Amino acid sequence: MEPRLHLRLYFGEIPFGPGKAALLDQIAAQGSISAAGRAMGMSYKRAWDLVEEMNALFASPLVVTARGGAAKGGAQVTEAGQAVLAHYRALMDLVAEQGAGDLAAISALLAPAKG
Repeated sequence: MEPRLHLRLYFGEIPFGPGKAALLDQIAAQGSISAAGRAMGMSYKRAWDLVEEMNALFASPLVVTARGGAAKGGAQVTEAGQAVLAHYRALMDLVAEQGAGDLAAISALLAPAKG
């Protein structure tokens, strides 16, 4: 069984992890919070709540929105949002590289798969 690594950072009680990183990726790709939520199988309200939580957590918003409907509205990941994503990915890469031996050692201690 191949281990999967997920890194979740906590700032006080507020986490930032793979789900919020994926939401930022989808917002950047889709140009819309609601479309990003749909692409992730997430409700519109949940996606908005997560964006509001991230925007409140950081000194600068990670996502900005423009009203105006399908033709003029939308959402954009800011420079701060791109920076948070880049640093989060760098941490993930670092942990994966530096922890590969430990992950393999833990995996070797797993019970055999039942077949």
